[in-house]
Amino acid sequence: MTSTDPIVTPGEPGSTQAVAPPPPRPRAPVSLVVLATLAVAFALWAAQAVVLPILLAMFFALVGNPILRLLQRMWVPRALAALLVIGLGLGGTGALAVQLIGPTMEWAQEAPQQLRQIGRQVSDLTRPVQQANQAAESFARAAAGEGSRRVQVVRTQLDHPYKVITRAPRLLASVLAVVLLTLFFMIYGQDLQRHAIALFPSRQQQRFTSDILRSIEREVSRYVLTITVINTVVGLVFAGILMLLGLQLQDALLWGTVVAVLNFAPYVGPLIGVALMLLMGFVEFNEPLLALTPAAIYLALHTLEGQLVTPIVLGRRMKISPLVLILALMLFGWLWGLVGLLLAVPMLVCVKLVLTRLDGMQGWARLLQ
Repeated sequence: MTSTDPIVTPGEPGSTQAVAPPPPRPRAPVSLVVLATLAVAFALWAAQAVVLPILLAMFFALVGNPILRLLQRMWVPRALAALLVIGLGLGGTGALAVQLIGPTMEWAQEAPQQLRQIGRQVSDLTRPVQQANQAAESFARAAAGEGSRRVQVVRTQLDHPYKVITRAPRLLASVLAVVLLTLFFMIYGQDLQRHAIALFPSRQQQRFTSDILRSIEREVSRYVLTITVINTVVGLVFAGILMLLGLQLQDALLWGTVVAVLNFAPYVGPLIGVALMLLMGFVEFNEPLLALTPAAIYLALHTLEGQLVTPIVLGRRMKISPLVLILALMLFGWLWGLVGLLLAVPMLVCVKLVLTRLDGMQGWARLLQ
């Protein structure tokens, strides 16, 4: 007996056999992810002598890229434009350093004496509390039967002057590496990006990646340049106010530069800045109300810049969650110190822009807001 039913193979029209879904992508265990993260963090910390010059050079290149594009529109070759930008940057930094080296050395010499004087004033104010604590300790020792105090040996280590001399060549080498890398990123960065995109197999992937990288580079460059200009204006305004309060030009420029640099590190920078301005106020001015004025002015300027100027200029697109920002500052500050604090915000903004452009990663980008 033969069957008249047609033979239907899986995959043909009319087939009733269910097609098996593709197997799920295997995921790495959580322990492996944690170990990989710790390994990357340790590698970044151990290789900071190599990583930090590269990151600083990329940061400075992003600051100069909008100026390079403007010069290229004026028919200036990219190499010549990069040399002009680097030359102007080094010239401005050198001129500012010449103005700041004098008051910096004076503060480095006078700061310990001034701190001791302020410490004596604070000690005079808190002397009743100290006497009460000493009396309580004496009663406690008498009750415990101790007849003598414990002797504590405090060892101090003085920096040998030759250590400073041996550190100078390493510092100069790091500065030279940052300058050269910045120049090469400005000149050959586009070629390197073009060759890297050419490694993708299809033209669609190349075009998509090129559009993403070009838009991210422009937005991050605009953001970094805008933040740099805002912080510079804040420093100049603060320096001008200090001059109106009676400080000399060089001292005012010193503290204005400190304010501009600290303003790159949100939350942490203003806290350090307020403490420094309080110290500077008590050293420079004798009247208590006038001594508190620099810290109050700095706090008002920072509040005005952070709550009004920066949101209006940059909008909410570049906004980062305060909690995520604090965690990033702690992480990068632990890894790379002051340089990590300065680079934390630009790196977070870059990561957010990349996540916003990638399909399926918009949720992670919203998590950073």
